[in-house]
Amino acid sequence: MSFAQSWDFTPGARVVVDDLGKCSREYEWLEEPYVSPDGETVARVAALPDAEFSMAVGGEVWEETFDKIWYPRFSPDGRLTALVQSAGEWTMAVDGQAWETQFGYIWGTLFSESGDVIAAPIQADGQYGLAVDGQPWETLYENANQVLLSRDGKATAAVIQAKSLAQADIETFQQGIFSVAVNGEAWDAVFVNCWNPAFDATASRVAATVRRTLYDYTIAVDGKAWDGAYACAWGPVFNPATGQVAAPVRKAGAWGMAIDDRMAWEPRFAQLWQQAYTPDGGKLAAIAAVKFGEFTVVVDGAPWGVTFPVVTDLTVSPVGGRIAALGNAHNTDFAVLCDGKVWPGRYDMAWPPVWSPDGAHLAVAVERGGRFTVVCDGKAYPQSFDKCFAPAFSPDGTKVLIRAVADNKLHRIVAPVAAFTG
Repeated sequence: MSFAQSWDFTPGARVVVDDLGKCSREYEWLEEPYVSPDGETVARVAALPDAEFSMAVGGEVWEETFDKIWYPRFSPDGRLTALVQSAGEWTMAVDGQAWETQFGYIWGTLFSESGDVIAAPIQADGQYGLAVDGQPWETLYENANQVLLSRDGKATAAVIQAKSLAQADIETFQQGIFSVAVNGEAWDAVFVNCWNPAFDATASRVAATVRRTLYDYTIAVDGKAWDGAYACAWGPVFNPATGQVAAPVRKAGAWGMAIDDRMAWEPRFAQLWQQAYTPDGGKLAAIAAVKFGEFTVVVDGAPWGVTFPVVTDLTVSPVGGRIAALGNAHNTDFAVLCDGKVWPGRYDMAWPPVWSPDGAHLAVAVERGGRFTVVCDGKAYPQSFDKCFAPAFSPDGTKVLIRAVADNKLHRIVAPVAAFTG
């Protein structure tokens, strides 16, 4: 069941907070607002007197204070997290309660899909790894990056440095010092480099891009590299239905798509990356440049008929095999691409598209002329705001939740899809 099942989707608008500057304690300043996924709660970092920091949630300050606090984020299930420091040590605070374990540093909060598991990369005594719900990996490494938490929260992975390297030790580097650790356990194989680890649908297998030599790129699955060698490769993904691994690879001066080490899309693109399967595994889409500087979306090897200087935020629908992305001209004139067509509006900024659960509708938060609103199926909500957060659909897909700030108030609006007329 979706966590949104319990949200209030009664159509209408109401002011959730009538003064975002309210705070239950004396403060030096309040930082930018963060709004919970259901739109019912707003949180801000509060700088208090005597160089203390905490979180003001609905205006009420957490009881515990810290020397530093940053990166507040709401989990999908509505819990508020923040990275906090006390007496020189860092940890995670969840709804005002700090993890018991402290670290030299912590960053990049990760959530499982339902929000029940919270993880973050950590550094402790000069060693790196991940902590899950406050518990660090048993084995930490000299370097750990590109961290990953599985959708169900049951597994973690990261690229790690498996061997020590002295300054200017080129020979050892070229023999391979990097690998992937899954739940803290490193693969037996080492490579010159590793990038972009990815879990399969069951979080039991991991694939990553690797470099065996300075000029030999390929994909490794559970530590075993493909036989094929390529001039370059981008991050792999698993087919959720078949478990096959797809990765963009460069061969003979062009980019194509390899699936399980065989060319599925012939190398004919100037660039190819950020591929994604539909949830049923029936379609594979990617962002591609059909020519230098002409980007579009490619579905099962066939490019859409429209190009932009930049295409980002490829998004597939939960059902129905629909695909959307954003196009722009060097961070201006943003447009929404959906199923091969371009919505009519152009915007100063647009954020990642959001699909309804049934795949029937698509919504995007946009900015134009310093004002923000939400566009659904190419039509804008008739009211604009000082700020908008990501929209959300009701479980039946017929209504859109808009979380917005206007006149220093937090507004929560539930609008039927038919209300979008602009």
